[in-house]
Amino acid sequence: MAPRSEPPNPPLPDEVAEEIGKHLQLTLVELIALSLAGKQLHWNVYGRGFLSAHRHLDQLVDEWRELEDAVAERAATVGIAPEGSAATVLELADLRPLDPGFTEVECAFALFCAQLLEVALRVLQRSELLGALDAVSQDVLVNARRKLEEQLWMTRAQLPD
Repeated sequence: MAPRSEPPNPPLPDEVAEEIGKHLQLTLVELIALSLAGKQLHWNVYGRGFLSAHRHLDQLVDEWRELEDAVAERAATVGIAPEGSAATVLELADLRPLDPGFTEVECAFALFCAQLLEVALRVLQRSELLGALDAVSQDVLVNARRKLEEQLWMTRAQLPD
């Protein structure tokens, strides 16, 4: 994240805003990575349950994009410029990339559940760290975690027993 060039809103010490920004930035790039992976699967999923999987993935991508906005806007509010470029996502998002090509529905959802779980756990850790720094930023991450956990529950329900 780029350093502040204007006074923060709300007024936070620079080191506190930078720490908050670090956690928000990591969450932002992971949400962007999830939305990119979701679209990749959306275009390449096949097999039994294709139509519902195709629609479900589109819904997830839309929800991640809303979360991205909330996280990025909170970073900007505390005076930290959010960075969502492809280069930044590649550098900071520590998620295993999906293999290229077509993916069978069950396999796609199994891969996706693993990524969702990983991001949800990281957001949980970050939200706990932010609790001591800024309750509003913590709340943004708690809301993101809530949505990710709900998505994980809904996605896991589509996996075979």
